[in-house]
Amino acid sequence: MMSKRTIIGIIVGSAIIGIGLYSLIVSFDFKTIELNETFGVGESTSYQIRANSGASQTMSITGEKFDLKLSSPGDGLQIPNTSYTGEATFDWVHLDDGVTMIKLQNLGSTDLQVNASLNLTQDPILFTYHLVVITSGVVIIGFSMGFTLRKPKGF
Repeated sequence: MMSKRTIIGIIVGSAIIGIGLYSLIVSFDFKTIELNETFGVGESTSYQIRANSGASQTMSITGEKFDLKLSSPGDGLQIPNTSYTGEATFDWVHLDDGVTMIKLQNLGSTDLQVNASLNLTQDPILFTYHLVVITSGVVIIGFSMGFTLRKPKGF
C-alpha cells in the first residue's frame, strides 16, 4: 500500500514530466513571430533572427528615410549599410543554419514602421532545459517512492 505522500509525489512528478515532454516536442518546429513595431525619429534597433536552412523571412519597412544593414548566413541575402526612402520590402530564405543580423536607423522626420513575419528556431540551450525539467520529475517520483519503503530496524 502506498502512502499519501507517495501518491502525491507520483502525481506531481508525472505532471512535471508531462510538461517537460510537451515543451520538448513543441520546441522542434519553427516558431513564427509577427512583428508590428514603430520607432520614433532618430531611434535605432537591431534584430537577430536564428533559423535553420529553409526558413523564409519577410520584412516590410516604411518611413521617410532610414538606413538598413542586413547580413544573412552563408551565401544568403547581404545588404551593406544602405539608405532607403519610402518603403522597402525584403523576402529571403535562410540557405544555411545561422543568425541573420538586421540593423535599422530612422533618419527621417516621421516614425518608422516595421512589419515582419519571421520563422525562428528555438535556442539550443532550451533543449537541455527541457531535459532538466523531465529529470526533475523523475527525481520527485523517486524520492516519493522512498516513503513507501519500510525503514530497517535501528532507524
